[in-house]
Amino acid sequence: MSTWTRVGNDSDIAPGGWRVVDVDGVAMLVVNVEGSFHCIEDVCTHDGGGLAGGTLCGFEVECPRHGARFDVRTGQALCAPAYQPTAVFPIKIEDGQIWVRDDRWD
Repeated sequence: MSTWTRVGNDSDIAPGGWRVVDVDGVAMLVVNVEGSFHCIEDVCTHDGGGLAGGTLCGFEVECPRHGARFDVRTGQALCAPAYQPTAVFPIKIEDGQIWVRDDRWD
């Protein structure tokens, strides 16, 4: 079973902000949507590039290269040119600390 990894403090990511973290070689995008934290893989399924640097609007992050959008809650691709979802990861906040884990192989 995968373990939780501390990736920062909730105060490090302001509402509307994001941070890329590396957990065991996997780039993860942690976002703060009005105090609600979510974690998705930092990869656009259209071309394999990172989502970091794209616009975060509500629960949608837009790929900075070609405009594909993903729901940060589910990873679902919301528009072309991406059609496949990106991975989502469990995230928790305890005592102001952000914890994530890659549970894809549990």
